[in-house]
Amino acid sequence: MIRLLISDDSAFMRIAIRKMVESEPDIEVVGEAKTGQMCVELARELKPDVITMDVEMPVMDGLEATRQIMAATPCPIIMLSSLTERNSVTTIRALELGAVDFIAKKSSFVQLDIVQIGADLVEKLRYWAKKKTRISTTLRNISSPGPAALAGGAPAADRQLRNVPNGPSAGLVVMGISTGGPATLPMVLKTMGRLSCPMVVAQHMPPMFTSGFASHLRSETGLDVLESADQMELKPGMVVIVKGGTDVVVREPFPGKLMLYQKTDPNAGIHPNADVLFRSAAAASCPVIAVVMTGMGSDGMLGAKDLVARKNAHVIAQDPESCIVDGMPSSTINAGLASAVLAPAEIGTRLSRLCVSRTTPSFKTAV
Repeated sequence: MIRLLISDDSAFMRIAIRKMVESEPDIEVVGEAKTGQMCVELARELKPDVITMDVEMPVMDGLEATRQIMAATPCPIIMLSSLTERNSVTTIRALELGAVDFIAKKSSFVQLDIVQIGADLVEKLRYWAKKKTRISTTLRNISSPGPAALAGGAPAADRQLRNVPNGPSAGLVVMGISTGGPATLPMVLKTMGRLSCPMVVAQHMPPMFTSGFASHLRSETGLDVLESADQMELKPGMVVIVKGGTDVVVREPFPGKLMLYQKTDPNAGIHPNADVLFRSAAAASCPVIAVVMTGMGSDGMLGAKDLVARKNAHVIAQDPESCIVDGMPSSTINAGLASAVLAPAEIGTRLSRLCVSRTTPSFKTAV
């Protein structure tokens, strides 16, 4: 039985969430909290399997409640966030503090919206309840990063890594990342620093959230982090977060000039799609590095296969032991595509080494 704790200051919302799950025989609502403080206390007392957390609540908001729960009694927390710019920024911060997932709701929570997200909520509750034991330590490390979160697990003895010879500095970095991204991507960017080439990140997110995510990362890291726009020119040092709900492709109108075009693939199962991005990057004339990080499913694996076949590209996978969800990097590793398997901070360090400008040495003529 999945033990659910609901936290929301709205009595209507608490009733709505309860009604979404009451017909499910494997889900039991064990408590309801109308403030963040009450949620922290009930989490300690009831030890639920999953918590749904509202972003804005009186006495203590969802951010502080998430921080305290992850520090004392780690538990999968799913944020419920309205589709507003303010709430999207707060949700991103909650995910960075250790919340595992979120559900976007309309500002006016009408009956149709309840029906649409009900199935999504039930699916997420079942998924995260199964992961509770495995992720509790990971979530604690990410919410309060220490050596364990930075170092990752020891490399598995049976991993077969590709040997990619040293070559010219990379001209483009492409990344696929999903669940757990807001908590782990800042670690990569902080240790990476400014690259000599652009970086494009396909972070699975709905519209309205990526703008706030880019702003948050820019503030946290000091890097030039932007949300993507159609016909955007990619320049050295840029970190581009693909606009939520869309896909992008890289094009090279003439050698050395990389452009980003919005081209949502109707056949892609999730957006922004890493496979779409990776496949387009395989046509660039410059060396490309692909990075596959935490997330459900296998997005990025097929695109990485194209990059390996066409360019023998470096493919860096996040160490599954450091992932909130290891589906995406594990699929890349199991397909034999990874040239390195690293924890988030180590990924940043490796990228900084592989993307250093290399200039031709000058020689003085003897007189």
